[in-house]
Amino acid sequence: MAGEPQPDCLFCKIVSGEIPATIVRETDTTVAFRDINPQAPTHVLVIPRVHHPDAATLAAAEPQILADVLREAGQVAADEKVDGTGYRVVFNTGAGAGQTVFHAHAHVLAGRGLQWPPG
Repeated sequence: MAGEPQPDCLFCKIVSGEIPATIVRETDTTVAFRDINPQAPTHVLVIPRVHHPDAATLAAAEPQILADVLREAGQVAADEKVDGTGYRVVFNTGAGAGQTVFHAHAHVLAGRGLQWPPG
């Protein structure tokens, strides 16, 4: 069921502490941790504690929690001291867009040139 922890979800297991991660921030509704396969010098994932398969589903079901994820992405950038030089927040939605873990999450990327368009 949406919002409930899923037994086969990697990110749900990180939220529960079953799988370790390098956590950089936690709130009542979010967890932020370093990506294990970073694509930039700063690459932190911000996830909701509740399980929804992607950002669109999260937005429809629990818009305040999506807002919390975005607010925390900004706080991660400030904590990492990249807010002044620029950073990117990315939500991949669906396998065709590169989503590999189907638990909504934002990537906070910074510390190198982030070309536009991405891809």
